[in-house]
Order: sequence, then C-alpha cells, then structure tokens
Amino acid sequence: MKKRQSVLKDKENMRDLEPCRTKHTEEQTDLMEENEESDEQKHHHGTTREKTCSQTKRVYLRKRRNKKGFTCTQCGKSLTYKHNLNVHMKIHTGEKPFTCDQCGKSFTHKVTLQQHMILHTGEKLYECDQCGKTFSWASGLKQHMKVHTKEKPHSCSFCGKSFSQLNNLKVHQKRHTGVKDYMCFECEKTFTTVAQLKLHKRIHTGEKPYMCSYCEKRFNQSVHLRRHEMIHTGEKPYHCTACGKSFRHSSTFCLHMKNKHSK
Repeated sequence: MKKRQSVLKDKENMRDLEPCRTKHTEEQTDLMEENEESDEQKHHHGTTREKTCSQTKRVYLRKRRNKKGFTCTQCGKSLTYKHNLNVHMKIHTGEKPFTCDQCGKSFTHKVTLQQHMILHTGEKLYECDQCGKTFSWASGLKQHMKVHTKEKPHSCSFCGKSFSQLNNLKVHQKRHTGVKDYMCFECEKTFTTVAQLKLHKRIHTGEKPYMCSYCEKRFNQSVHLRRHEMIHTGEKPYHCTACGKSFRHSSTFCLHMKNKHSK
C-alpha cells in the first residue's frame, strides 16, 4: 500500500515538474531563435554595409571622372578647376601678363617666364660628370649623356647614319626628302625645324635676348654671345697640336690647319 502511495506521489511530482521543463525548453528555443535572428541580422547588416561601401566607392569614382565641370566655350576642352579654365582661356584671348624685364618678351604662364629667364642669367645647374659640360635643364643633360654611352638606336633609312635621339633622325631625314614644314609669314622663307624658324623671326622682330655680361651688348643667338664674350675672357678653345697656336673660332682653326699644315 505504501509502495503504491509512493508511486502515485512520484507521478504527481512529475506532473508538477512538467510545466517547468516545458517552460524551460520553450525559453531555450526562443533564445536560440533570437540568436539565429541576431546572426542573420548581423550578416544582413554586414552585407548591406559592404554593398553600401561598394556603391559609395562607385559613386565617388563616377563623380571624380565627371569632376571636370568647367568647359571652355571656345574649344570645348574640360578642366577640373575654374582657375585652370581661366589660365586656359588666355590661349584664346592672347593675354600674356608675365613680361621679361630683360628683353620685353611676354608669356602666358609664370613658369614659362621663369624658364625663359635662364637664357638671360646663363644659369646651368646640370653638369655632365663625364666631360663637365653644363645644361640649363635636366632633360638636356639626359639627352647629352647618350653621347658618352655611344648609344645610337635610330638609323636613317636613306643613308644608314645613326642617331642617339629620334628627333635628330627626323630632322636629318628631312634633308633627304627636302621637306621644310615651317614658313616665315613675313618673308615666306621655309625651314626644316621650328627652332630655325624661331631664330629667323628675330631678324624681323629685332629681338636680341642674349646680353653680354661684360659690356651689355645684345645678340639674337646664344652662340653669337658666347663667341663675343671670348673677346673679354681671352678664351681660345681651339688648339693646333702641330704648332701650338690657339684660336677663338673653329672656322679660323680649320682654315689655319688647311693652309699651314695640310700636305
């Protein structure tokens, strides 16, 4: 009888515990679902954040590409900043606000004037460590160094002569073809290079940008200035090894060799 009562009591206790167990299981299930939902939300937010960053980057790059919002009304060129557009417009207006106080020549850009002033100052900061020759610009020194390396990769298709610089080859080949692309509008004389035309124009304009540092005499070509200044310095760079006589100009030296020492 006691045993039966004990069994019944255990069953009652089990019935009392059943709601608690069920409640606990339900709470665990809810918690697991909440965690899963939280993980899904984190993943969703992470994916959304990645998409947002990617979209922002694309928008930024697109805006950057389309940033050139200032367009020239004359030629249609687009520029990023208004200042650049204002500088560009000087090409069309012909405005040259920067003037050289040495020769009066004017320039559109300040940096161009600064480069031009080197012609007057004679400043040559770039020196060749092979022969000591100096240059106003680094690009000139770089091109000069090919003389020492004897690198001449550009050959003339007409005569086979080789050149260290492609531009020199193109100028040389015009001698074969007779092409003279550059014409003076004052006298209609034609020239092979733009540099030759530029020098020629000084005959018409009277421009003499090279001034002697000793007597202030002016010249239209730098080579003429160098020859003139040798009068002041007494420099005679051309030496005759046969008799030891020195000369200021190569033409005089060659004439001396021909008349005095040729067989």
